[in-house]
Amino acid sequence: MADLRSKQEFEVGVEFYSFALQEADDSLVPVAYPERASDADEFVSFFQGRVDIRSGGHTHTATLAAEVWDAAPPEDHSRDWEVKGEGEIASQTGELSICEMGGSPGNYIQLGETETRWKLRVYCSGRTAVRDLAQVEVPSYVEHYLVQLWPAD
Repeated sequence: MADLRSKQEFEVGVEFYSFALQEADDSLVPVAYPERASDADEFVSFFQGRVDIRSGGHTHTATLAAEVWDAAPPEDHSRDWEVKGEGEIASQTGELSICEMGGSPGNYIQLGETETRWKLRVYCSGRTAVRDLAQVEVPSYVEHYLVQLWPAD
């Protein structure tokens, strides 16, 4: 059974429908965010050392909870999640920066292990509501994300 090691909560400034999680040492990321940010409607896009997350709204403030587990956690049912994506990311530093368009990283997810590949599962709720609200205002805390991370086997 998987055990939760840590949980962190953040505010994320979403611009141009996206933000990213990226290896904290950007010299280890061949194409750093927002370079080649996907315009596609894919919820998550994976690059070497980086995961782009596509939002439902153009410009707004979202919440992000990051859970670090020691093994694959059970799927989360705490909310009515609208979308989910899964994949892997490598981290040499044991930290992932939360990258916002046009801004330098300010928040870091602490993974607790260096030189490790991580599986991750990303969930989102509030996409439909923020899509509609962002047409007429700059909403806050309508869209919510959960990222679950655990060491890849």
